[in-house]
Amino acid sequence: MDTEILIPKNLWEGDDQCVITNWLAPDEGLVEKGSPLVEIMVEKAQFEIAAPSSGKLFIEAEIDDVVSKGDMIGLIQ
Repeated sequence: MDTEILIPKNLWEGDDQCVITNWLAPDEGLVEKGSPLVEIMVEKAQFEIAAPSSGKLFIEAEIDDVVSKGDMIGLIQ
């Protein structure tokens, strides 16, 4: 079953977009649930998003892409 990796809607206040600053796992690499997966930046504040499940990572949003709350940035199979 596929698990979407979404930008959390409650990670920061306001409607601001964020920027993908670093993927902590490679595309098509294996990840474990709860492990740090991607770093994003919002108004000079850095956040990490953890893997929502274990499996093979497929990256959809690249470093320096601007994304919004709720956007899908990757997929775990």
